[in-house]
Amino acid sequence: MNTRPDQPLRLGTRRSKLAMSQSGHVAEAVRAVTGRPVELVEITTYGDVSRENLAQIGGTGVFVTALRDALLRGDVDFAVHSLKDLPTTQPAELVVAAMPKREDPRDALVARDGLTFEQLPDGARVGTGSPRRMAQLHAYARSLGKTIETVAIRGNVDTRIGFVRAGELDAVVLAAAGLNRIGRGDEATDLLSVDNVLPAPGQGALAVECLASDVELVAALGRLDDPLTRAAVTAERSLLAALEAGCSAPVGALADLLADGQTVNEMRLRGVVGTLDGSTLVQLSTTGSVPQSYEEAMALGRELADEMLAKGAAGLMGERSL
Repeated sequence: MNTRPDQPLRLGTRRSKLAMSQSGHVAEAVRAVTGRPVELVEITTYGDVSRENLAQIGGTGVFVTALRDALLRGDVDFAVHSLKDLPTTQPAELVVAAMPKREDPRDALVARDGLTFEQLPDGARVGTGSPRRMAQLHAYARSLGKTIETVAIRGNVDTRIGFVRAGELDAVVLAAAGLNRIGRGDEATDLLSVDNVLPAPGQGALAVECLASDVELVAALGRLDDPLTRAAVTAERSLLAALEAGCSAPVGALADLLADGQTVNEMRLRGVVGTLDGSTLVQLSTTGSVPQSYEEAMALGRELADEMLAKGAAGLMGERSL
């Protein structure tokens, strides 16, 4: 890290309104802990320019590669990612120096006429590009005695909500955290309970990444880290990795921190894998003490993944059908 106090730190970010908002929040926090100016460096990723379906172009890792390349070239000093976009394998040259306190991990419904999911009519057209959401939304609808049609969509928040406003879709499903971060949380007509729809591993959390060799910057960014968020998302991502599922596979996971009064003393990890039509879901959970190390959090995820595989999860994932 260049130690001149007037030298701006360069933060690499995607250009979308959501990414710029997330990175802006992190930039303010980094300014506060380092006393250094921070400038945003906008980087276009393949995932931003491609109009193909995410699952077909390699999952959400397509949003990360260009940012990581910029880090490795020295074009930026650190980068901010949505953690759910980050592949589960970590390059040796880079380190996630901070995972700040997590936002709301739930999925949000934005529907016409202020409808909740339970109020959607039979056969409603619901937009999402996520196989994970498709699988669980179909299962949720079936539990309510109705069917829905899921429509694969891409685009930023404005584009997706625009399909509803234009009457092309009855509803779209987005991450609640994203809506909140751009000040549009009030447009959600329903927040989907994690009892019905588990989020993507790491959803709602951010990853602040830099060169592992820049020990001064690693230490500075580390002051933004939230240990409980890190423990939870590490367990979730360990589950995803152990299932050998790409970011585009229909896997949901959430680690809940269970508190006894003010003391957080247990963690419950829930996982789900399903067929795209939601006709078959493998859902399991495990509860244990809050992991005190990276290894303990990883072990929690692996253990639940092993149980899910024993219950037939592998055969439900397109990437790993046996």
